[in-house]
Amino acid sequence: MPTPSPLHQRLATHLTQREAEGTRRRLTLPAMGLVDFSSNDYLGLSRHPAVQRAVQQAVEASAGSTGSRLLTGNSAAAEELEIQLARFHQAEAALLFNSGYAANMGFFAAVPRRGDTILYDEASHASVKDGIRSSFATAWSFRHNDLADLERKLVRATGAVFVAVEALYSMDGDMAPLPELTALCQARGLYLVVDEAHTNGLYGPRGEGLVVELGLQEEVFARVLTFGKALGSQGAAIVGPAILRDYLLNFSRPFIYTTALPPLTIAGLIAAYQVLPTFAAERQQLFALSDYLKATLNAVPGLRVPAESHIIHPVFFTDSFTPAHVRQLAGTAHQHGFDVRPIVSPTVPVGTERLRLIVHAYNTQAEIDGLAEVLTQAVAART
Repeated sequence: MPTPSPLHQRLATHLTQREAEGTRRRLTLPAMGLVDFSSNDYLGLSRHPAVQRAVQQAVEASAGSTGSRLLTGNSAAAEELEIQLARFHQAEAALLFNSGYAANMGFFAAVPRRGDTILYDEASHASVKDGIRSSFATAWSFRHNDLADLERKLVRATGAVFVAVEALYSMDGDMAPLPELTALCQARGLYLVVDEAHTNGLYGPRGEGLVVELGLQEEVFARVLTFGKALGSQGAAIVGPAILRDYLLNFSRPFIYTTALPPLTIAGLIAAYQVLPTFAAERQQLFALSDYLKATLNAVPGLRVPAESHIIHPVFFTDSFTPAHVRQLAGTAHQHGFDVRPIVSPTVPVGTERLRLIVHAYNTQAEIDGLAEVLTQAVAART
């Protein structure tokens, strides 16, 4: 066997270190028949008959994307969807991207320029941070949901100043203080960018998102709306001024140099957006179950679910739990029929390891009670 190269040895060393820390990532296949407390399909739209029918019809009628949208991958359906998105989310224009990650990368690497400033919440998604790294703008983080710290950082800001937040944060399930943020940005001439990955489809009179629910769509410069959560599909869009769409189409590399979304995805999204306004009862069920889960798990000795979490619920432990212990607890839940996932560093800071539970409109109180019973026994056995 040939001697491993220095690069092979370096890669192996890092993997071994992750293994020892209990933080090494591995792919796992979806387990069939488990109660879903993990997927992002909040409303169950991926399984809706109208959406499935539209996807099947698109499969039968068309081939793949064939290229980027600036070459052969554009379609009347894609442009129809963008018009529909802009109207639905009360914006001038929308531009499709292949994922929320690509949309955040595409915005922050292209729009802020040298001499500009980006101020971003420290809990922002990795895609925001990676987009910022690709920008020539100066960037600083501010403490999570801390407007006083944001204002302190503004003293050093130059050029066009962008403020990046998530409407609902993906690991803690808490919300950005959007009314206060928009007031600050309006008063100081800042450009607010809101990632609505986890609020699109859930908030607003018809599911238009939290920004629309709060009536702030005129004050927010750009919104990133992903479709892999409540819409049950894939892809994303950036909505905002028409000139922003035109600029991104010309300068956003993740848009320009990416094969377009396939016709079946476009068809599914058009159908999902037609169904979404009728899901008021499902959204109310989701919120009610979310409250029930918090109350139920907070009654379990040794567990703590923050009161401010919504839909996404981090489950912390009052005793000391290592990453390995958190993984074992999730494994125990799996063995009892519940799809529960552990979240450990480096996804979250060391010492904040947790289970991450996601509630869906199709979950039930009985399922939550069953999960609580399993976790009660597992935590008691551990302590």
